[in-house]
Amino acid sequence: MNPAKTRGGELVSSYGCDKATAAAEMLLCQKEYEDATGRKLNHKKDVLLYQIRQSFAPGEITPEDAQRIGYELAMRWTKGRYQFIVATHIDRGHIHNHIIYNAVSEGHDRKYRNFWGSTFAVRRASDRLCLENNLSIVENPKPTGKSYGEWLGDKKPPSGQEKVRRGIDAALAEKPADFAAFLAAMERPALPSSAGAAPSRFSLRGRRRPRAAVKKRWGRTTRRRPLWSVSRASVLFLPAGQKLPAGRPPAR
Repeated sequence: MNPAKTRGGELVSSYGCDKATAAAEMLLCQKEYEDATGRKLNHKKDVLLYQIRQSFAPGEITPEDAQRIGYELAMRWTKGRYQFIVATHIDRGHIHNHIIYNAVSEGHDRKYRNFWGSTFAVRRASDRLCLENNLSIVENPKPTGKSYGEWLGDKKPPSGQEKVRRGIDAALAEKPADFAAFLAAMERPALPSSAGAAPSRFSLRGRRRPRAAVKKRWGRTTRRRPLWSVSRASVLFLPAGQKLPAGRPPAR
């Protein structure tokens, strides 16, 4: 951690490892995980470390309190199962924490798997801590985050799911009157939809899984990665109080 940003390392804490040798100890933990489970980590493809960034309003908190709250957030999020390090940076106009935790548990028996909605889950945990400490939170956060492809800029194009998300956002921004209008807005060359039969899904043209990865879904074989269910999307346009019929979509 950069001493110039952490008051000479004073604003750095750790769990399950020494802050001075955290990187080496986390790598050792991963090696012990491989030996204990027989599962080999791919250091080029697997996620080996995760990071949480936590910011505070300017002038609202002291560096020491920010460090304490960051440590508590890390402990609550990892439940004490994963090594982590917390660095409080004071080089900007606002104090912020960088929390880095190992993807492998201290018990060497499990690997952390990220999940959809984890961003919102960790935000709720951070907000709860801030409210417990009489600090302000962002009431209506704007979706300003970037995908990894966007963060890389021209070095890497947006992922397939990122393109689909952009298409859906653009279609919804046109404020379609009903679901049929939404489907019409989605009918563009980059994002073809097949709404003629159920279950219909939006997918990228030509993006298919390898034959070895073919899976059966609802009684049919498909090699397309499901990205957006039309039946679920139609919930956006249902009258208030009305729900979709229960049950699985029919096979085709």
